[in-house]
Amino acid sequence: MSLIVRDRGLCPDEAHEEKEFSDPSTDDSAGFTLRPCGTLPKNEDEWLNIAQQYQNVWNFPNCLGAIDGKHIILQCPMNTCTEFFNYKGTFSVVLLAVVDAHYRFIFVDIGCQGRISDGGVFNNSSLFSKLQEGQLKLPSDRRLPSFDKILPYVFVGDAAFALSRHMMKPYPGIYEKGSTHRIFGYRLYRARRVVENVFGIMASVFRVFRKPMVLEPEKVSNITLACVLLHNFMRRSPSSATFYTPSGTFDTEVDGETIPGSWRNDQSGMTSFLPIKKLARKPGEVARDIRDSFAEYFTTNGKLPWQDKYC
Repeated sequence: MSLIVRDRGLCPDEAHEEKEFSDPSTDDSAGFTLRPCGTLPKNEDEWLNIAQQYQNVWNFPNCLGAIDGKHIILQCPMNTCTEFFNYKGTFSVVLLAVVDAHYRFIFVDIGCQGRISDGGVFNNSSLFSKLQEGQLKLPSDRRLPSFDKILPYVFVGDAAFALSRHMMKPYPGIYEKGSTHRIFGYRLYRARRVVENVFGIMASVFRVFRKPMVLEPEKVSNITLACVLLHNFMRRSPSSATFYTPSGTFDTEVDGETIPGSWRNDQSGMTSFLPIKKLARKPGEVARDIRDSFAEYFTTNGKLPWQDKYC
């Protein structure tokens, strides 16, 4: 499995170098590093394959992946002052991840300093840079099935991320049952829940995440990277996936009703994984129109038979 790893110095503005590894290992280079890795699609067809999986499994068209981030809590690092001091009053590095419809990482950025604003975590990632510069080779916009509007391919996230042309998030606020905004939130959550499950399973299986790590940031990043690689390795084949995540591990659905995965019963002592902070941001008009169009589709031609019962 080929993985991309970027080494970058402590300062987010320093130049960085990307390296490709063919096995789950890294070099132990000196200094703190930010390490994005994953099997990002290399062409339009590979992105389309991911989008088709999301449509088939989670009924969300044009979805390229679910994105989320977690603060990984650690002891106060030496000689760093407040660089790693986060909004919860603890010290951390951030794990930013995108996963596919089958619970596999396709991109990971590990090691962003906890002090950086949560919107800045994504904005400082190489994924954001490539997205802004048009280097991801995303598919062209397309018309949704039996729908007259052409929409772009998007990532799905929660309120911590800024709404944009290629990033969908829920509408802010609380809405009446059956409303268009609430239905959109339900449909987006079904797709975004994949990354929530992946983080939960990692924390359940790899007990190192159960409490703050008494290690320096570079070691925390290396350990987290190793866990990411092991997770993807175990999810590669049906036999290893069944051993690593047996039936009932993930959240499942029966006629639209969610049955919580077993990993949710194992989170009571969790103190190392914290969510990234949700911040209100004013989106642009184009992004709002795209979200409104997805919401319209989910209440018309793309409606699911059971959704009215749950949203």
